[in-house]
Amino acid sequence: MEQQDAKEHPPEHRITTAELGPFCFARCSCGWRGPARRARSLARTEGRKHAVG
Repeated sequence: MEQQDAKEHPPEHRITTAELGPFCFARCSCGWRGPARRARSLARTEGRKHAVG
């Protein structure tokens, strides 16, 4: 059985948002977590930027 190199097949980035009190943050299936923001739209934008770049 052939092993696949992680660099050839990077993990898929699935971004979600979560709320903690008055704050919202973006998180990714790869383990990344953005800073807490009061604006949901800003948290979503940061999550999209992480997934693309």
